[in-house]
Amino acid sequence: MAKHPIYQELEKRILILDGAMGTMIQRYGLEEKDFRNEALKNHSHPLQGNNDLLSITRPDVISAIHAKYLEAGADIIETNTFSGTTIAQADYKLEHIIYELNFESARLAKEQAVLFTKANPNKPRFVAGALGPTNRTASISPNVNDPGYRAVTFDQLVQAYKEQTKALVEGGVDVLLVETVFDTLNAKASLFAIMDYLEEAGKEVPIMISGTITDASGRTLSGQTTEAFMISVSHVPLLSIGLNCALGASALRPYLQVLAQNSPFFVSAYPNAGLPNEFGQYDETPEMMGAQVEVFLQEKLVNILGGCCGTTPEHIKEMARLAEKYSARKIEQKSEYVYHSTLIS
Repeated sequence: MAKHPIYQELEKRILILDGAMGTMIQRYGLEEKDFRNEALKNHSHPLQGNNDLLSITRPDVISAIHAKYLEAGADIIETNTFSGTTIAQADYKLEHIIYELNFESARLAKEQAVLFTKANPNKPRFVAGALGPTNRTASISPNVNDPGYRAVTFDQLVQAYKEQTKALVEGGVDVLLVETVFDTLNAKASLFAIMDYLEEAGKEVPIMISGTITDASGRTLSGQTTEAFMISVSHVPLLSIGLNCALGASALRPYLQVLAQNSPFFVSAYPNAGLPNEFGQYDETPEMMGAQVEVFLQEKLVNILGGCCGTTPEHIKEMARLAEKYSARKIEQKSEYVYHSTLIS
């Protein structure tokens, strides 16, 4: 089977990923009524803040945000499904709408991507089906008095991710993006679910994965270094591996260097617009953030570049402008260390 066209584009240039969905949604000042439709009119649980739900209740808002990022120059837009699993939606008592939520999110994004591709066929646009980490971790106990306790099992995560994957693929996504990985065991469950579904369905969909380094220790929340994270997931034939969230661009650089030097896959990065201030806001302007990510480009650390928390279409426009000036990172021959480590991971 021929490889997806996104591979061809990545061989030619740096692709731009979109920015933050939540940051953009906040600009609309939405209320409880915006998170309800006729079917959810009498739903017993408060729904405001469940941004994924807006793909169903306010598709106009989500479509407009996708369009703004595409206008800014994004090559890849993410579906509005960061919390689109039964596990995450259980907080809102909405496990029953998982298929609709993910399918509609994928459909909305694909609709906009197709429109922009038709307008400029030389710049094809792609949709990444976003699979977030869920609000539970398989590696760490949420109870300090019971270290052995887990709030979720591996099998439960696999089932939830498989349901989400099915809906995203049937909704039309081009790639699947396992993102903001703070616990690699959760990510492994997601990857297992994706591979299992794709095998059963007889489909091939490229897979991206993006971890998050939580602090200056250079480790994920579950304690892995960037290198360990990479080795732990390299058994899957990934399209890309990268890092997002938690840190600003300059703080992310040393960990991206590890991936750039060792990864047998394309490398992605979409950092926050700095660290949040005392009000939880992100202060880095597009120019400030652009100056930092340009170092990634100069050092040829990335193949895919975008933004996470606090970033807007203005940030993405600046990244797209800068990326046009540089060539992408070339994938080197897989190192012997990574090869052997992958076999025993």
